[in-house]
Amino acid sequence: RHQAPPCPPQALLRAHPQSHLDALAKALPAALPAAPPTAPAENQRTDRARPQPTVMVDPDTHLSPGSLEGASRAAGAVVAAVDAVVSGATTRAFCAIRPPGHHAERAQAMGFCLYANAAIGALHALHHHGLARVAVVDFDVHHGNGTQDVLWHEARAMFVSSHQMPLYPGTGAIEETGAHGQILNLPLPPGSGAAAMRAAWADRALPALRAFAPDLIIISAGFDAHAADPLANLTWQAEDFTWLTQALCDLADDVCAGRVVSTLEGGYDLTALATCTAAHVGALMKETP
Repeated sequence: RHQAPPCPPQALLRAHPQSHLDALAKALPAALPAAPPTAPAENQRTDRARPQPTVMVDPDTHLSPGSLEGASRAAGAVVAAVDAVVSGATTRAFCAIRPPGHHAERAQAMGFCLYANAAIGALHALHHHGLARVAVVDFDVHHGNGTQDVLWHEARAMFVSSHQMPLYPGTGAIEETGAHGQILNLPLPPGSGAAAMRAAWADRALPALRAFAPDLIIISAGFDAHAADPLANLTWQAEDFTWLTQALCDLADDVCAGRVVSTLEGGYDLTALATCTAAHVGALMKETP
């Protein structure tokens, strides 16, 4: 386990214009000074942090004084994981981060996301490490509109997303295929479960990824397609995330020496989130034959 480092500025600027970074920095509220100590009443906690101010940059997205450090380290975790996997220090890596990133468009923070973490990692692999092709796959229940926006014109980056439709943010139609036909969207109907998901990935996504033959696979791992999640209406179970992770790892073993970087996206039922994340990481850690 490693601490997430801040994201290098040049990695952020491959995905976001300076104006976007400046606007977030300008909107960031100042931290309040620590509350003065007081004599505690009986049984009163004395370690509670003073509430900090927040600023809304989107109906779902708030900034607090520490938000940009958190966002920088979230993106920095993906960059560091790409470095580790491409250098051969490890074969697979999982970034346990917040905030998530797949809704952050090139010049718009939205959907709890400030920086496009997975896309930042993909562009870092292409530009810094010189990989020929990178694939970003996204199984969050919401469409990764930000990843799609950032990678729309990048022919060397394939983006594959399965997601419930209709659902926030309203993007992800089959017809959205990217400037070079390198984007594949797999909308799933509300109420659908393992059968629809496995068919979509086995019949369309995995063959397309194999044909693309990426040098690295980056996973946007959201777990809000679980049946218990309150924000959507798919009915996946933990074993479905295990199946999909294993399928992606098997593909990686065949086409890119097993190299996989996974980064946490959504998940809003804490029990389901914990169970599914553990299942996903367990599958990533499984030794190849």
